[in-house]
This record gives sequence, C-alpha cells and structure tokens, in this order.
Amino acid sequence: MLIQPLLQQLHELRLTGMAAALEQQLATGDDSSLSFEDRLGLLIAHEVAERSSYRLAQRLRWAKLPLSACLEDLDTRTPRGISPTELAQVTDLAWVKQHLNVLICGPTGVGKSFLAAALAHAACRADFSVRCFRLPRLIDELARHTALHKRSMFFRQLAKADLLVLDDFGLAPLTDTVGRDLLEIIDDRYDRRATLITSQLPLDQWHAYLGDRTVADAILDRLVHNAYKLSLQGDSMRKRNQITPARPRSRAAER
Repeated sequence: MLIQPLLQQLHELRLTGMAAALEQQLATGDDSSLSFEDRLGLLIAHEVAERSSYRLAQRLRWAKLPLSACLEDLDTRTPRGISPTELAQVTDLAWVKQHLNVLICGPTGVGKSFLAAALAHAACRADFSVRCFRLPRLIDELARHTALHKRSMFFRQLAKADLLVLDDFGLAPLTDTVGRDLLEIIDDRYDRRATLITSQLPLDQWHAYLGDRTVADAILDRLVHNAYKLSLQGDSMRKRNQITPARPRSRAAER
C-alpha cells in the first residue's frame, strides 16, 4: 500500500499520533526487524500517549491554575507545621475520588496557594476535571454571569468539576447575595465532588467572616466535617526569596 494515502487516512481518522509514529518509523528504519504486531503496538502506544497529552493540556487550560506548580516541586525540607502523614493524605488524591474536601489555612507567604496549585495540577494529571478561582475572581464571575442571565449555567459548570479550588478565601468581603451563591455552590458539590479552599483566616474565624449565621452554619456544615484540615505555619517564603541589594565594597576590600 502506498504510504501517503495511508498517512492521509490516518489523519482523516484523527489518528495523528499513529501517523507521526509511522513517519518516524519510515524515516529511521530502526524498526525493520520488528514483527508486524510489535510495529502496530508502537503505533498504538504513540497514539495513546498523544491523546493523553492532549487531554492533559485541555484540562490544564480549563483549570486555570493560579500558579505553575507540581507536587515534585514542593519544598518538604522547610518546616511548615504539617507532618509527612498529613501531606501524604492529600497528595495521593484519594480524597478527590471520595468527594471529600481539603481546607488549608495559614499566614501569608507560607505556601498555601502553591500547595493548592500543585494538588490541582496532580488532579489534572490523574484525569480529573478541575476549576480554580481566587475568591475575589469567583465573585466577579458570579456578577458577570448574573448580568448575562447565565448564572444557572455557571453553577452547573462548577458542579460538574471533579475538584473546585477556591484560593484566598476570607480576603474579599461577602455580600448576602454572594454568601447565598457560595452556599449553593458548596451544596451542589456536597458528597458529589471535592473542594479545596485556602485561607489566611484560621478555621475558627470562618463563621464570623461568612456573616449571616444561617448561611455560615450551612456552608461550614458541608465543608468542615468531611475535610482534611491543614494548618501551615512558618515564615513567609516571599521574604526568604526576596532579592538582597548588593552591599558596596569597601576601599580596603578593593586593595
């Protein structure tokens, strides 16, 4: 069979990975000693890898991670107030499958957002659908979709995500409307999907932050009791990584 028509048919069938692998085999000639089954297996493996890479790229685009982070880059040498056991409980992602929550609290700069982004990235690699928002941005999105009369559609999109990450919870003030919207989002996900929240506020201050007592009781009842709670401690990583101006050399040192 002629090669060019075969390659064209592979592209028409959207088997671009197989087409690329076939062209590579023909160009190198390294696989001439392999059996038909082995060569076919290599073509299929290349197609599977390309599709997996494409799906991951799509999930990452949809997730909109707040930071470029992955679990391999976590700094486990700096004390952060969490034990290796606690870290292992959240990094194995079993909680996503079990539709549980992760609540990460701690002062600014200790790595809450980085850990959240790394967990979200790992979830994307594990073929989970992920959405990430800073809470102020989520509030803006709620207002925009309400103005466009697409509020219900936005709620359905959030409800379908296997993991919803809300970063910087507690920074922006909440109106009564936003509080009720947040309750609806959390209620849609309770026992159906996983949620991860980061906050500078200690967990015992969340109720006061949410304002309305009834709404606060309902939100926290759906978030806290089925959640892993991590309380990060330590100095700001940003201070540690700040650039220190070079000190001028003395004349004695120049001699």
